[in-house]
Amino acid sequence: MSIRVKFLMPCVLVSAMAFSQDSVSGYVFEDSNNNQKKENREKGVEGVAVSNGVQVVLTDKNGRYSLPVQEDQTVFVIKPSGYQTALNSNNLPQFYYHHKPKGSPADFKYKGTAPTGALPKELNFPLYKKEESKNFDILVFGDPQPYTEKELDYFRRGIVNEVKNTKKNAVLGISLGDLVGDNLSLQKPYADVMKEIGLPWYNVMGNHDMNYDAKEDRFSDETFENNFGPANYSFNYGNVHFIILDDILYPDPRDGKGYWGGFREDQLKFIENDLKLVDKNKLIVISFHIPLEHNNEDNFRNADRQKLFDFLNPFENVLLLSAHTHIQQQIFYTKKSGWNGAKDLHEYNVGTTCGDWYSGTPDDAGLPTSTMRDGTAKGYSFISFTDNQYKVKYRTAGKPEDYQIKLYIPKVIPHPSKTSAKILANFFMGSKKDKVEYRIDNGNWEEMEYDEAVDPNFALSVFKWDSTQNLFPGRRPSNPELSKHIWTAGFPKKLALGKHKLEVRAADMYGNQFTASEEFEVQNPVLIP
Repeated sequence: MSIRVKFLMPCVLVSAMAFSQDSVSGYVFEDSNNNQKKENREKGVEGVAVSNGVQVVLTDKNGRYSLPVQEDQTVFVIKPSGYQTALNSNNLPQFYYHHKPKGSPADFKYKGTAPTGALPKELNFPLYKKEESKNFDILVFGDPQPYTEKELDYFRRGIVNEVKNTKKNAVLGISLGDLVGDNLSLQKPYADVMKEIGLPWYNVMGNHDMNYDAKEDRFSDETFENNFGPANYSFNYGNVHFIILDDILYPDPRDGKGYWGGFREDQLKFIENDLKLVDKNKLIVISFHIPLEHNNEDNFRNADRQKLFDFLNPFENVLLLSAHTHIQQQIFYTKKSGWNGAKDLHEYNVGTTCGDWYSGTPDDAGLPTSTMRDGTAKGYSFISFTDNQYKVKYRTAGKPEDYQIKLYIPKVIPHPSKTSAKILANFFMGSKKDKVEYRIDNGNWEEMEYDEAVDPNFALSVFKWDSTQNLFPGRRPSNPELSKHIWTAGFPKKLALGKHKLEVRAADMYGNQFTASEEFEVQNPVLIP
């Protein structure tokens, strides 16, 4: 059952308006007649967390809460497991109330929230009972990032239309930021497209979703908040606690130019206060845009990453999700990087739905091929949860479900096969922890060597653009970047003349096995007279 609101105001009951005050109270209640209004016979729900974006409190036995509140804060309920919040017409969860008496800054290019006036005397949050299994799937999108309506149509045709058929048992979805590409007037059309998937959808703010005319970071999300709700919040499903965060500091506090990865102090307090109330047995899944990994502080503020690690340290099961890079990689944090948990901390830096920003020549469907700069095909991810454990599977758009490895081998090598040419496998979901093997003509399986290298298939696609005398349809791809999931091997020296079959198999960190194969030929060399 999906409970929908017929208006775009947050799904809370607002009673008669009161004069300005510095606290807010109300009830979290079970809305038995689905009218989004608390009636005397409707009981409150005890032990539900409610937050103002900094403090987090639990409702009492009657479902009542009370919180301090300041201007420009959002008050929201943290959805407990076994309940759902209402959805608006675009399947966006409605669980919040923006307190902006004067509204968003009026001089912004893209508008935010209209003035909300004085704080309501009472804010009541309706919930609806829903059976939730501890075993469930979700969808994860990295960077849709359309800059134009045409690119939004590419996204709809290439990703959304496919997902409508492949979503299977997914119960919700998360987009990891850069929902659009700077043109914030596309945020509502993006939401209109996303509703076609038919799932509750949560959205992270990316650096291309911001109000660039903001003079302070706290105002950089005004349009995003108006269209999607708060940029920092949490919710529960099954035995998983999800946290959504804006990890972009804008303007950069170091010099006032550009942006920097990190968190404000109020965000860190919210994370700390939120996690204090979460059962240590739960799996914590944190979604943000800019990955935490960096070799110096150019990309992310070290102190903020360390504080986040310290808050997460008591939890045995944690997964971090990010996007932003337009490549795909598995990142593992250890004691060397400041993580002191019982096992390595995994961050999945998710490949993007727009791939390499909708570049490349058209595919068979007339859509940009848009392979990412590390050779990963554009696509999306499923995460399957079993209690407090998870498994991730990447799905390449427009390809069979088992398409996970792209091979590069010469079509022809000389006899005898003493050549410096290499067999190369790009295993899209791989990491240096994984095992990739090859064999030729049903021989023995031999282990391949992990490498960080440019994918030659992608490099060739770029070279094709640079060497043509007539432009192709579409746009030149970006320059290649080192891939974090390449394996190589040399050719055996005693291959007979004729055709041969190469097979590669790879096992990921979850025990899933994938294969790929190609044929090549050994020929007698042609000598120069």
